[in-house]
Amino acid sequence: MEKYEHEYKADQIQVLEGLEAVRKRPGMYIGSVSARGLHHLVYEIVDNSVDEALAGYCKNINVTIEKGNIIKVEDDGRGIPVDIHPKTKISAAETVYTVLHAGGKFGGDSGYKVSGGLHGVGSSVVNALSTWTEVTIQRDGGIFKMSFEKGKTVNPLKRIGDSDKTGTTVRFLADDTIFETLEYDYEILENRLREMAFLTKGLRITITDEREETPKKAEFCYEGGLNSFVEYLNKNKEKLHEKPVYIEKNGEIPIEIAIQYTTSYSENIYSFVNNINTIEGGTHLEGFKRSLTKVFNDYARSHNILKEKDSNLQGEDIREGITAVISVKVKEPQFEGQTKTKLGNSEVTGAVQSVMNEELSAFLEENPSVAKAILEKCISASRAREAARKARELVRRKNVLDSTTLPGKLADCSEKDASLCEVYIVEGDSAGGSAKQGRDRKYQAILPLWGKMLNVEKSRADKIYNNDKLQPVILAIGAGIGNDFDITKIRYGKVIIMADADVDGAHIRTLLLTFFFRYMRPLVENGNVYLAQPPLYKLSRKGMKDVYCYTDEQLNEKLEELGRDGMNIQRYKGLGEMNPEQLWETTMNPETRTLVQVTVDDAIKADEIFTVLMGDEIAPRRKFIEENAKYVKNLDI
Repeated sequence: MEKYEHEYKADQIQVLEGLEAVRKRPGMYIGSVSARGLHHLVYEIVDNSVDEALAGYCKNINVTIEKGNIIKVEDDGRGIPVDIHPKTKISAAETVYTVLHAGGKFGGDSGYKVSGGLHGVGSSVVNALSTWTEVTIQRDGGIFKMSFEKGKTVNPLKRIGDSDKTGTTVRFLADDTIFETLEYDYEILENRLREMAFLTKGLRITITDEREETPKKAEFCYEGGLNSFVEYLNKNKEKLHEKPVYIEKNGEIPIEIAIQYTTSYSENIYSFVNNINTIEGGTHLEGFKRSLTKVFNDYARSHNILKEKDSNLQGEDIREGITAVISVKVKEPQFEGQTKTKLGNSEVTGAVQSVMNEELSAFLEENPSVAKAILEKCISASRAREAARKARELVRRKNVLDSTTLPGKLADCSEKDASLCEVYIVEGDSAGGSAKQGRDRKYQAILPLWGKMLNVEKSRADKIYNNDKLQPVILAIGAGIGNDFDITKIRYGKVIIMADADVDGAHIRTLLLTFFFRYMRPLVENGNVYLAQPPLYKLSRKGMKDVYCYTDEQLNEKLEELGRDGMNIQRYKGLGEMNPEQLWETTMNPETRTLVQVTVDDAIKADEIFTVLMGDEIAPRRKFIEENAKYVKNLDI
């Protein structure tokens, strides 16, 4: 390796003072400087207020998006301490906002029994990444105020009046030199705040968006806690039992669990630690799953539902159709990785298991009709799993015996490095033919689909393995499905859905996305799924190079710019109308195409949308269409 010719002495060691480190490497502290990181700032300040609620001092939190994307968060907690900190010699409040790892959340004698947040990093990080921050505190009979710019104190804490109330109000404007956008998405914040209210029984959270002429407002308060959460998640699903199973235990590790089974085939379990969504699960989820499997098998055996000759039900059989939320409060949570998405405390597994064994067993004994209904579904799932295993083995054997393991209609690419390859899943044979001729054969593969595809929302895995429309997709991607899916085995770094810009095309896209979300979710979470954006119009005129427009707005802009005289406007009804050169130039050439990456920022919201669009219940689907019809563009009737 070539040496970097440079002196390496003491003066080369950089020491970043105060919050400079945060401004220099913001991604280390909030994940990214995209819209996701921007919203994270709000969560950090709200988390501090929620921690006050968990400690029993805060009843109300109000979040406001003011004009100009200024955020205001007010709570009626105790208010940040205003006395002088013995170590920093400045007020405790100013210390919290200017010193990393300063907060009331460390050790057993801290101001909090349990807490989420960034453990003393949250407030100071928000301050560092904001153009300005103002903090107003009410406590000890007074009103105190301080302000900052880019993390530096401009006005130290000062008493500005008297008050018999308590609480903290924070206003900040994120720094546009750091973030890619300052535009907050009301729905994203609304969903997160609703979730926080579910997780903190009795806490009232409001969100107001003042950016438009008519402000938007929502208020959340759930005395039912996780019971209300599960009912909300299942509002568009057919339930096997009307009331969720509710378990609550306030021991050394407070545990709250709510469970409800539906007639769907998917498993939806959400786990939280100190109100932090542990996306990757951890020891609390492990304890829950172990207990669920044991309790149901024990009940089935003791009530002769499973006979002596029958095998035990597997965990996946018992979790089919389940919606569950698990929330634990841990004094010193240990999280794996910086993103805090997996709990590592080993003692939590046994605690959850013990509570579940006792409470769930008692529930099943007291509710035999519910127990029977759930177990009938579990046994049916077990038979389907066995059928799916046979179908899967058949697919695998075919792969070994056949001369090729790939579907016949797939036109593969020559490149073997998956990260450089992409597969276009194309609706219809004629469009597939054009795509095959127009593609770059080195790294672009084409898989044409035809006929009506299976709606996986209403089907079990065994039906999917035997489906002649989905089998080519499974084989082409090459990484299995469901619990067998292995992201490291995918054959293409980009899986691109290319369908017509009409109702049928939208239906195909939704069916495929439902399939990927339910049976290849890591593919979506990893950012490997894309939607191609074919043009809607072609503008041509004698002596002028053809111009393509992808939206109605773009069409109007181009007609304004180029004039309408002698202009021929062609409206594409489908991909098949384009010749190979046009399809390459507009939709497949990496230099000129537009791809939309499919992401799952909120799995709860995604699950709800797929349930509404593809599930059995008609009323929620009608309501969704009525509410969202006004946003539809370029719809062919």
